[in-house]
Amino acid sequence: MEQSFESLASPRSSIRGLQKTVIDGIGRTIVGGRIRPGEFLPTEPELGAKYNVSRTSVREAMRVLSAKGLVEIRQKIGTRVQEADRWNIFDSDILRWHHEEGQGDAVMLDLIELRQILEPAAAKLAASRANMDHHSRMKSAIETMRLELDNPEGFAKADLDFHLAVYAASQNTLMLQFGTVVGDFLRRVFMIQQQAVRGRAALEVDVQLHNEVYVAINRGDGELASEKMLSVVLDGKNSLIRALKTTVDSKDTSRRAE
Repeated sequence: MEQSFESLASPRSSIRGLQKTVIDGIGRTIVGGRIRPGEFLPTEPELGAKYNVSRTSVREAMRVLSAKGLVEIRQKIGTRVQEADRWNIFDSDILRWHHEEGQGDAVMLDLIELRQILEPAAAKLAASRANMDHHSRMKSAIETMRLELDNPEGFAKADLDFHLAVYAASQNTLMLQFGTVVGDFLRRVFMIQQQAVRGRAALEVDVQLHNEVYVAINRGDGELASEKMLSVVLDGKNSLIRALKTTVDSKDTSRRAE
């Protein structure tokens, strides 16, 4: 009897799923500070028993975590947690673990500070390097933002698409790679920023700010494009700070009510 494609693929998929469970579990434990830099992880048999996986799955998970800079594997000694400055902070899993462990606020603010430097420069380069495809992508993203004013997820995705289009239009490989790597985390930031934006009119102002960046790029005015992009990033930063403060205040209120 012939086996279906699903039955042939499922064992391998199951193994990958188990490895991901180990990677996520240990990754969150490290990022959350429950195992500190310099400390050794439990042994392979101990981790295998904890996550109910084979030693092979544990070994593969350790290789992935090592590639992310979280751990150092020492033959016959053990696996030790690396200092935080060795971690690949732009790794999408590490960014997600920070968020899931309640440590995302500081990372989000650090990301915006970095964007204050990079995105005005990207917009300036885009003004002299953007091609027809780049212009089309930016314009399409802004049009989608207008259409998605009542849909937070759709608006955030279109917002991200615009910024990625500007990075692409800079035709700077490192800038484009940065945008691609942090894209998912940045979309989450945009979603949080919207929590502090009150009403449709405020979102329409946000769309207008983005459109001013596009108009400057389209005119080839690099200085103006840089200036307008900085305004966009700073406006988003202010919204993020308000949203984070609102979250903290609501948590404090909930604690007092308990």
